Amino acid sequence: MMKSFFLFLALAGMVLAAPKPDIEKTYKKVGGHELKLHIFNPEGHKAEDQRPAIVFFFGGGWNGGSPSQFYPQSGHLASRGMVAISAEYRVKSRHKTSPLECVKDGNSAIRWVREHAKELGIDPGKIAAGGGSAGGHVAAATGTTKGLFEEGEDIAISARPDALVLFNPVYDNGPGGYGHSRVKKYWKKISPLHNLDKKTPPTIVFLGTKDSLIPVATAEKYRDTMKEHDVRCDLHLYKGEAHGFFNKSKYDETELEMDRFLVSLGFLKDKPALKKE
Repeated sequence: MMKSFFLFLALAGMVLAAPKPDIEKTYKKVGGHELKLHIFNPEGHKAEDQRPAIVFFFGGGWNGGSPSQFYPQSGHLASRGMVAISAEYRVKSRHKTSPLECVKDGNSAIRWVREHAKELGIDPGKIAAGGGSAGGHVAAATGTTKGLFEEGEDIAISARPDALVLFNPVYDNGPGGYGHSRVKKYWKKISPLHNLDKKTPPTIVFLGTKDSLIPVATAEKYRDTMKEHDVRCDLHLYKGEAHGFFNKSKYDETELEMDRFLVSLGFLKDKPALKKE
């Protein structure tokens, strides 16, 4: 069963005692590699349940990173009744891949979870995607881009999530945007900002105002473009915070707002588990 986790303060600052996943499942075999989902189940979870779910993607500039980055959020959401998953995906340092493969793996992960919803005890109509930084890009791309999938997959099964939870996400890959030099041959296909439409899932975004990689103006443009398509986009700005702040100084605040957002969409019940000071 899902291990409980604790949030506590130490003299050195905030420390997260992260939980461990209950099970791991291989969702993809490609290029001699097995990619796994690290799954956190609610207490007493059974295959016959139909729980909402979320799939998180770690940050690391498409170069590295670990699924453990989102173990704290996964543990919290499992304690609240969701099946929470932290996904592996290919990165340059370990697999010699490009950002395109990252997005393909993100789509594969969402598609696999939806395809196997019955055995996982998941509601296939309530699957969210989340992530931070480049992982936020992977998550956002699953909800916006089209046609970026692995050959041989059953594309009749949708890879588009039903909600997005994005922490300082990379979502502008156009000229002047993050990583453009690495994706310039196909940036229009891979850039979430340039693929928004009325089918984009409702989204929450967390960003520090001192983020040196993701300008506030980009986040505001993303939000405003979403509104033009009559799609919800909640933007939460944190004054003075830098890139990657969400698992540090503002973990509790971002967790609370994530919880509230998912309650408002019917993914979670009752009030958020944390209270603001």
